[in-house]
Amino acid sequence: MPADLILLVAAGVVCAGLAVALVAVLRRTDRAAERLQADAMAALADQLRAENRELAGRLSQLGDDTRKVQAELTRAVNDRLDQVSVRMGKSLEEAAGRTAKSFGEIATRLKVIDEAQKNLSDLSGEIVGLQDILANKQARGAFGELQLTDLVSAILPPSAYGFQVTLSNDRRADCLIKLPNPPGPIAVDAKFPLESYHALQTAAADAQKTAAARAFKAAIAKHVKAIADRYILPGETADSALMFLPSEAVYAELHANFPDAVEHSFRAKVWIVSPTTLMATLNTVRAILKDARIREQAHLVQKEMRALMDDVRRLAERVDKLDTHFNQAQRDIGQIRTSTEGIARHAGRIEAVELDDQDGELTAEPHKPVRLVGD
Repeated sequence: MPADLILLVAAGVVCAGLAVALVAVLRRTDRAAERLQADAMAALADQLRAENRELAGRLSQLGDDTRKVQAELTRAVNDRLDQVSVRMGKSLEEAAGRTAKSFGEIATRLKVIDEAQKNLSDLSGEIVGLQDILANKQARGAFGELQLTDLVSAILPPSAYGFQVTLSNDRRADCLIKLPNPPGPIAVDAKFPLESYHALQTAAADAQKTAAARAFKAAIAKHVKAIADRYILPGETADSALMFLPSEAVYAELHANFPDAVEHSFRAKVWIVSPTTLMATLNTVRAILKDARIREQAHLVQKEMRALMDDVRRLAERVDKLDTHFNQAQRDIGQIRTSTEGIARHAGRIEAVELDDQDGELTAEPHKPVRLVGD
């Protein structure tokens, strides 16, 4: 048999032996793994049973805790519901009281509103009546004169003015303010250019506005000229007069949009006033009248001041005499105090007298005779 074949046979035998040994080892390994797996499964089963028991205990405890928490929560909710019910009841009662009070206030206010509406209705009727009055030229003039009368009589004393005063030219001024010379009495005349003012306010087109403005300016100029001609009389009245416009709106329109008309009145020495500016003017007039009365009574004031100075001088003389008496009394009191001190010294010496123990005679220090001040 060749050597190579022998080697091949030997190698095959060795491989067969190795295969058999490997199979045997694998079988033993499988049996060991099976045993290990069985042990692991048993241990795992024991652990699962223990954990199941522990979980069951925890679930039981959790159930008890849950029931306790649920009971406490139910009790807390019931308590809170009771509190909320009580608070809700109180809130509803308070809300009902406030609602009733609010309804009462609303009813009161509605009553006030009803009365205000009635007053507005009455006021509307009065305004309509006032418009009817102002539509008439004579009634409008009477309205201005009445307002002028109320203002003047409310501010000035009765001796400082006169109404419907007839001047030397037979013209009757609505009011004459009696000022001392200079400047002298000042006439006040009430004017109310209402038609031209209404036309100016209601004009829509530019042409209408221009025409209305021209008419308003002409009406003001006409009134200014009439007052200057009638109520400025040299030697009888002041060199100026007042034109009273009883409407603040007309006065504001004039000064805002017609400065040339105002300048024309200044040149004519006719001062245009409204109710507000007339009040300021009258207060100034009252101060002037008061100053004039003070000047008229200045000589009486000077006489009283001289008498007062005489009294003050006599008082000073009497105070000087009284001061002299006080000084003399102070000097007398000083002398009395000196004599008192001397008497006190002599009394102290008398108390210091002692008997001589040897001859039994009374001994004392020699002293001067007491002498009173003024002897």
